Amino acid sequence: MKRYKAAGSFGVCAALFAMFATNASAETTLERIQRTGEVRIGYANESPFAFTKLDGSVTGESPEVAKKVFAKLGVKKVDTVLTEWGSLIPGLRAGRFDVIASGTYVTPARCQQVAFSEPIDRIQDTVMTLPGNPKAIHSYPDVAKNPDLKLAVIAGSVELVYAKEAGVKEAQLLQVGDSPELVQAVLTRRADAAASTNLTMREFAGKYNGKVSAESNFTDDPKHNGYSAFAFRPEDTDLRDAVNKILKGYVGSEDHLSTISVFGFNKQNLPDKTTKELCAGKAQ
Repeated sequence: MKRYKAAGSFGVCAALFAMFATNASAETTLERIQRTGEVRIGYANESPFAFTKLDGSVTGESPEVAKKVFAKLGVKKVDTVLTEWGSLIPGLRAGRFDVIASGTYVTPARCQQVAFSEPIDRIQDTVMTLPGNPKAIHSYPDVAKNPDLKLAVIAGSVELVYAKEAGVKEAQLLQVGDSPELVQAVLTRRADAAASTNLTMREFAGKYNGKVSAESNFTDDPKHNGYSAFAFRPEDTDLRDAVNKILKGYVGSEDHLSTISVFGFNKQNLPDKTTKELCAGKAQ
């Protein structure tokens, strides 16, 4: 009898050990971040949302807001991972980083792939052209109706979707990896125009001292207003919820507006839609 009792006790201990080992290995991303005080942020170069400075440091509206938010979660170290725009969501899902902080718009299609926080901004689009807009491009349909025109867009961006929805043919599209490549496409005349956010285009127009210009009279569907948010893996809803709790009291605050004003954002860029509405396709 003692032998069987001992074996039974051993079996119970083994089961308990296995249970504790399983629980230990089931640490969530939020728990790891709070335990280590570190978070990994994925971003793509698209000023003013997120970009690498000449000294190698990473800044921009999204990373700076993320730093403030994660600091409230006890994070003391923010690691950044640079990737091309089209690789952000695959990189997140593959575990290369914990969150995307790169001006990623909330769209119904992306809502099927990631868990978005509540929006942190609202943005409109425009096009960059050579000075004076010589091809008179004031909308996506303007490109669509002239098959000789070429439009540069970032691969995987909503601008690519909007252009195609307006009737722009695949042969008219030049897909590039990031926003600096958009500028080069126009400067080298590989594209007649490049589409991105008005903030991005205005900033580049200023940096290039009149060699390119941002179209101020760009006509676009109001439904194309972009609302960017932080993106998390679908299983990291506890991390998303913790971030949302902080965002609720932070977005629109004096500290938030001061943080984003450096990058050309102001009260007009504050979001007026929820992620639930945007995921359902209710952009207006």
